[in-house]
Amino acid sequence: MVGPHGGKLINRVLKDKAEVLKHENEFEFIKVNTDVIREVENIAFGVYSPLEGFLNKEDFESVLNRKRLANGVPWTIPIVFDLDDKVAEKLTKGQKIFFQYNNKPVALFTIEEKFNFSKDEYASKIYGTTDIKHPGVQRVQNMNNTLVSGKIDLISSSLTEFQNYYLHPKETRVLFKEKGWLDIVAFQTRNVPHLGHEYVQKAALTMSDGLFINPLIGPKKKGDFLDKVIIDAYKTLTNHYYLKNNVVMSILQSTMHYAGPREAIHHSIMRKNFGCTHFIVGRDHAGVGDFYHPFAAHRIFDEFPDLGIIPLFFRSFSRCTKCNAIVNDKICPHPQKYHINFSGTKIRKLLSEGEVPPSDLMRPEVAETIIKEDKIFVE
Repeated sequence: MVGPHGGKLINRVLKDKAEVLKHENEFEFIKVNTDVIREVENIAFGVYSPLEGFLNKEDFESVLNRKRLANGVPWTIPIVFDLDDKVAEKLTKGQKIFFQYNNKPVALFTIEEKFNFSKDEYASKIYGTTDIKHPGVQRVQNMNNTLVSGKIDLISSSLTEFQNYYLHPKETRVLFKEKGWLDIVAFQTRNVPHLGHEYVQKAALTMSDGLFINPLIGPKKKGDFLDKVIIDAYKTLTNHYYLKNNVVMSILQSTMHYAGPREAIHHSIMRKNFGCTHFIVGRDHAGVGDFYHPFAAHRIFDEFPDLGIIPLFFRSFSRCTKCNAIVNDKICPHPQKYHINFSGTKIRKLLSEGEVPPSDLMRPEVAETIIKEDKIFVE
């Protein structure tokens, strides 16, 4: 099986939690939100291997400028903890604090370093723009001015309504081994599946032993599909149209950055840690609006021959009425007048109006599952 990123699958889950909690009254508490807890869990469970905590200044600047950690390991998205200046100035190197969530200690954080950063530089380097219309830039501009680095130790995992689909890298690696899968292709998604997605997944599955569908669960921009809608839609699709022994679905609790090419690398690294050998990269992967070239997420992989996971590039695809099949520009000779594009805007509009999209765009069972939901989109 493919090795974890950086050579070691990180495990920062405390074994002796009771002993640590004896010091509950000795350590400072800092209340954190759901976004921070998701990052803490991804570090603790090895999703972000080889990270053992939040980035220090040297690694942070190296990620911004070189797309790598200071030791040269590929890394493209900063995993950082920002803190209010007044709270941060009271912290000292080596100090241990508890992260508090829902009025209980959920993680132990050992302070390593405090440093300031330029929000404009962060946005420009990671997102390629400082335009506030970009949701990632908005997120950066809303951050506190001080970043605090240090290792974390997870005390308790937060519950998710999708607990049955919440597998950690250690667990997926065991599962893939038990299934006898050697070549495992991962599919990242933040949308409900239409026939184009199914075409891509099954084309990749034809060349591999198993498909790992890994929906991203977490904060998204207005108009994106709700997490429950995505999960239920994929449950319906896999139950009706996939061989159960060839597909595994598990959620990824993380924030969507909309960082285009840099995020394509980040998504690949996480799936490598889950044990996948291949990763599907489509048109405008992790993009938003017109901020990135449609195939910028393909080109960036040329910078990382040492990534350790193989990208599978898929270009634009559509349904050709002449071929009576789903095609792309490399296999279909017919002009555009015969092509029906998989328009996300059109599909969203139909679903929002309670209408089932044509069967040559979306499986009727999937559409009906979505329409039954009380709410479909992030408001």
